[in-house]
Amino acid sequence: MASPVRNYSDFVAHRSLVARWRDVARDAAVFALSLRRSIGGSSDWIRFPYYHHVFDDERDGFSRQLDYLKRFGDFISLSDAVGMLESGDPVKGRYFCVTFDDGFKNNLTNAVPILVDKGATAAFFLTTDYIGSDIEADRDRLMGFFDHGSTLMEFLDWDDCRKMLDAGMEIGSHTVHHARLSLLEEAEAGAELATSKQVIESNLEQPCEHFCSPFGIPVRDFRPDRDPGLVRAAGYRSMLTTERGAMRSGGDAFRIRRDHTLANWGVHQLRYFLGRG
Repeated sequence: MASPVRNYSDFVAHRSLVARWRDVARDAAVFALSLRRSIGGSSDWIRFPYYHHVFDDERDGFSRQLDYLKRFGDFISLSDAVGMLESGDPVKGRYFCVTFDDGFKNNLTNAVPILVDKGATAAFFLTTDYIGSDIEADRDRLMGFFDHGSTLMEFLDWDDCRKMLDAGMEIGSHTVHHARLSLLEEAEAGAELATSKQVIESNLEQPCEHFCSPFGIPVRDFRPDRDPGLVRAAGYRSMLTTERGAMRSGGDAFRIRRDHTLANWGVHQLRYFLGRG
């Protein structure tokens, strides 16, 4: 019987040999291209590196990444970053706002202590139907979280979330069921937004102000002509996507761009992806 995944090496064990060789080739190309890029630059911006997990064998990598990023900008909270965008004032300086999607247990056990140690904060987006799930009683549902159905992940519970808040972190919504909003009718999408917000606020006794779209690619995963408006109507202050790039003065708080990041990536990968406009 499968045990909850603790290491990234086990998390990717289901991948084919072809896929792994493709990753090696891609990494070589990224290394070459990264030599012409720099994270710093002369412009002012907010960048949103985002993660899903920090497994046991990713802790050292995550710590090194935070140290590296601190060389190029300051860490700020999501609420402060959104406040900058809402104000309409010029962004003055360079900032990193770290976020995590889904709500895995290792966000608390591995990521939060490192964030606290580095003087950084992060926002964690919860898929509320999975929060507090039981590894044994809910095994079949948990195994289905990923399409390949071969990985068992342990999720946070509400006490875990309260510990994260006490550590200075923020909690946001990632829908109830990890729903791809683009596939839902308007009423269904609105229910995912409203219900997840209500569940978080009821359990944590504080406002849930920020929403992150699962999967997060416009048109494919959410409807840019509809869903930001639904998010605003549900009472959120922001909507985060998975479009890459920096946010600058005048950026839309309901279409925040973020850069997907893996905690064991090297400097060249950070330089390549975070050095892009």
